[in-house]
Amino acid sequence: MGTDKNTQSADNFNNYATLLRQIRQRVLLAQHRAIYTANEEMLRMYWDIGGMLQQNLNADGWGKKTLQRLAEDLKNEYSEIKGFTMRNMQYMVQFFNEYNQDLTMVKRSGTTPTKSQTHISQGAITKSPISQFGEYNFTLPIRHLDWTHNLVLMQQVKDIRARYWYMVQSITSHWTTRYLQEAIKLDYYGKHGALANNFTETLPAPEAGEVKAMLKDPYIFDMLTFTDRYNERDVEIGLVRHVEKFLMEMGAGFAFMGRQYHIEVSGDDYYIDILMYNTFLHRYLVIELKDTDFKPEYIGKLNFYCSAVDDTLCRQGDNRTIGLLLCRTKDRIKAEYALRDIHKPIGISDYELGQALPKDFRGSLPTVEEIEKELETNSY
Repeated sequence: MGTDKNTQSADNFNNYATLLRQIRQRVLLAQHRAIYTANEEMLRMYWDIGGMLQQNLNADGWGKKTLQRLAEDLKNEYSEIKGFTMRNMQYMVQFFNEYNQDLTMVKRSGTTPTKSQTHISQGAITKSPISQFGEYNFTLPIRHLDWTHNLVLMQQVKDIRARYWYMVQSITSHWTTRYLQEAIKLDYYGKHGALANNFTETLPAPEAGEVKAMLKDPYIFDMLTFTDRYNERDVEIGLVRHVEKFLMEMGAGFAFMGRQYHIEVSGDDYYIDILMYNTFLHRYLVIELKDTDFKPEYIGKLNFYCSAVDDTLCRQGDNRTIGLLLCRTKDRIKAEYALRDIHKPIGISDYELGQALPKDFRGSLPTVEEIEKELETNSY
């Protein structure tokens, strides 16, 4: 009788179904958080083990047979853990040599002894690809990817900017390992990251090469993170606030001249989004920021600014002003058409902001943010 009353009471509780759904979602959230935490802890464990192996390799000079024996002993002791194969432990050493302890950046080349920049590959000692990398100031989302994705990127993508781009795409677009491998094979980064420009047509050959080497695609402004909608003015202000990191991302020789830089043409006032000067190439760089995809009409305004800077700011010894249009994304064919008959040297590049990186690991499962949003929706 008491049971019937309890059932009847539950049926009469209008919000019972909502309450049950909320509790289930909260349990699911905890389960996913545990998965994210476990993934990060596993990566840290692999990095630590790779460090132990590297340290002992340097000290004792052991080889393939020792590693094979170690793999067998660990597999016997931890049979439930599948990662203790000889090849996977070779990858752990490479993982240690490539990334810093926080798993946020590549290790700086030249800061560690030559021995510690080696790793075991198929039983041989080879030089780590990180020794080829320069220093980069942006943060890699290593911890937000699973081990398999990280392995593919370590083995198949040596250019660190390309690796960063593939990491971001894998996270934000939920790429499977197989899809990531196919994207690398088809050079998605190369197709995305090719700087659209008319430098060959507008500059002498030596200068065209220098300017192409000076500019990048994409630019990575991960110091800027926006939780809500933003516009180009927000990006401008953010870059000025983080001007040191901004200059590092722009590259060597750049000096910041001003934001909303005022110029006057025929009695009218105009304001350049960002004006810079490169002391190595002796030329101004006019930057226009757009919070949209590329549109052909943007080029006309940038061309106008380059002409105005050439006439009003350039002094003896300065080379022609370069224009750089920064958009969220660009269609390469449209960009090439827009630049075809433009006589000022202009490049068009994409840019990435910190908001592209979720705070939690993303795979085929929903993110913490998505689950929490669902919880909020179901609470009404």
